[in-house]
Amino acid sequence: MATTPAPLGGERLTPVAAPVGPASSAPTPPRPDAPPRHVAIIMDGNGRWARNRGLPRIEGHRRGVASVRKTTEQCVRLGIEQLTLYCLSSENWRRPETELSFLMCLLEQYVVEERALLMEQRVRLSMIGRREGLPAETLAALDRTAELTAGNDGMKLCLAINYGARGEIVEAARRLAREVRAGSLDPDAIDEERFSGALDTAGMADPDLLIRTAGEMRVSNFLLWQISYAELWVTDAAWPDFDEGQLDAALASYASRERRFGGLGKP
Repeated sequence: MATTPAPLGGERLTPVAAPVGPASSAPTPPRPDAPPRHVAIIMDGNGRWARNRGLPRIEGHRRGVASVRKTTEQCVRLGIEQLTLYCLSSENWRRPETELSFLMCLLEQYVVEERALLMEQRVRLSMIGRREGLPAETLAALDRTAELTAGNDGMKLCLAINYGARGEIVEAARRLAREVRAGSLDPDAIDEERFSGALDTAGMADPDLLIRTAGEMRVSNFLLWQISYAELWVTDAAWPDFDEGQLDAALASYASRERRFGGLGKP
């Protein structure tokens, strides 16, 4: 888990010819000068950051909250519609129990102490992932913060906690299968849009930009369905060293790319 708490603080591309074959569900290409609507971040490297400094792993998690706050505030300033942070994967339960307990306490503290800032900046908090296995106190704090910020009209901040994309996809298939078995859904009516609606991220725009810190070149079971058309940006900086400059570099790289979504590029 990378988020840990501290006190609060259109111009479209014109196709050359009519499309051939079935209609595509690919997103509409954004204006070249438009920022990404949805940024997703795999926050990695807290433990290595601490180890390289002779500090305990939990100190890396604690220091990571500064990057969470800087990144959240910068995204708000830049008009990003949604920021999704990979906090704890379903595979992270293999870590030492003491570290996991510390992370849960920090997460609880974070969502309580950040409430005032979230309200001030009109940020709406939500969570995706499995609730099973999370401490009741942590869930209560998350739920309360989500309830308090539900009416905010600014950026959406989504925390992926105890989340795994494969499990999410399997559960979505089960939901649809149960509807088919109950006779309320025709199997032929299941398309990409219907399947997306059965995922944890139903109603959210797919990420336009996926950022990963600490130099790892993998997506680690994060939003596998949703990042089909996302632009990827990886930095060697560990999460505690990620700041506004790093985010701006990622956004500049995104702005320089031509997103074709399977179509032809500019002539």
